[in-house]
Amino acid sequence: MTKLKIKSGDTVKVVAGDHKGSEGKVLKVYKDKNKAIVEGVNMVKKHMKPSAQNPQGGIVEKEAAIHVSNLSLLTSKGETTRVGYRMEGDKKVRFSKKSNEVI
Repeated sequence: MTKLKIKSGDTVKVVAGDHKGSEGKVLKVYKDKNKAIVEGVNMVKKHMKPSAQNPQGGIVEKEAAIHVSNLSLLTSKGETTRVGYRMEGDKKVRFSKKSNEVI
């Protein structure tokens, strides 16, 4: 299993697929499947039975997972970048390969 360079809470941009160009915040990362759920991207409709939490039931829109290879991290300036790791003292930090700043 490879190390994922995108974590929950990161702001990402979709660089491939049907939702190319969309931006959002990562809500959850599935390491075993190499997928992430991005807020407001890859919305699907799901038919829900009535339950205690949803007494009405009906059709609900929710985010579906998208493969991390289709995502690119956004820097504070709003540009896409790749992510690297390096040691600063005795701490391992993520950094932007484009601007060389710590994320």
